[in-house]
Amino acid sequence: MVAVRAIEVREFGGPEVLVPAEVPEPAAGAGQVVVGLAVADVIYLDTLLRSGWGGEHFPVKPPYVPGNGGAGTVLAVGEGVDAAWVGRRVVAPASGAYAEQVVADAAEIVEIPDGLGFAEAAAMLHDGATAILLARAGQLREDETVLVAAAAGGAGSLVVQLARDAGARVVAAARGERKLALARELGAEHAVDYSADGWQHRAREVAGGAGGAGVDLAFDGAGGALGKRVFETVAPGGRFVTYGTSEGGFADIDQRTAEERNVQVTNLLAGGPPAQSVRQAALVEALDLAAAGRIRPSIGATYPLARAEDAHASLARRATVGKSLLVV
Repeated sequence: MVAVRAIEVREFGGPEVLVPAEVPEPAAGAGQVVVGLAVADVIYLDTLLRSGWGGEHFPVKPPYVPGNGGAGTVLAVGEGVDAAWVGRRVVAPASGAYAEQVVADAAEIVEIPDGLGFAEAAAMLHDGATAILLARAGQLREDETVLVAAAAGGAGSLVVQLARDAGARVVAAARGERKLALARELGAEHAVDYSADGWQHRAREVAGGAGGAGVDLAFDGAGGALGKRVFETVAPGGRFVTYGTSEGGFADIDQRTAEERNVQVTNLLAGGPPAQSVRQAALVEALDLAAAGRIRPSIGATYPLARAEDAHASLARRATVGKSLLVV
């Protein structure tokens, strides 16, 4: 039996349950390809699933190989797949991606544009597509004031850039000066530390408007209690888009309060993950924008595959600034 290197979760728990392992070399079935991964994406959801969270929505059970995709080269194709894919550089959504090789549906892979490296492409797999979908949901407009919470995260840092390019004035909210500095570098006019008490009032003040009324649009990449405070920054008649679960759940916004303030509330994930075709189109757009230099992922940390534990531990401590990746 030929084996490949991987990371396994053998029981739910903290980062220490991520252990190096060898698993059987995958084979492509009908309509599938085998991708030799160069870089695996790491997202916060990976850490929640590893801890045992979300079983009602994400039915994973140990032992399993975590990860939901990455970037690499097509090694083999299955029945019904054009052999011309072999040797092409692709971004591949696929489960079990903390591994040297992964099986992906041929219909879901996307070729990496020329001039874009594996790391940048892998960083766009989830966060790039999410940022595009967020921008659409929020209806970014020129001359509006937009607050981006978790502005130094993988998706948030891209939303900052998309809002800047749309001609909006960006207020970034993040924890700590390192993250705030990154947000300013990416185009935020103002940056507010949300570890400080009353930060939401400060955000409304810097946003301007009548009596510091608040922002026209807020993106909540945090969820939970912090997400509720993000909602408080929105001016009457504004828009609030939430997608974050970093506190273990979405922001629970009172519908009556939203109606009284005439604030439009959109939960990007309320109906479950977007359809595959929708996400794929958003990924293609994100990759093209990155290849053109319009947006760039902020890759804050890369780790060898065997050190996946360190990647998760850093995310848990909120120590990672920007995107985390595993180099295979």
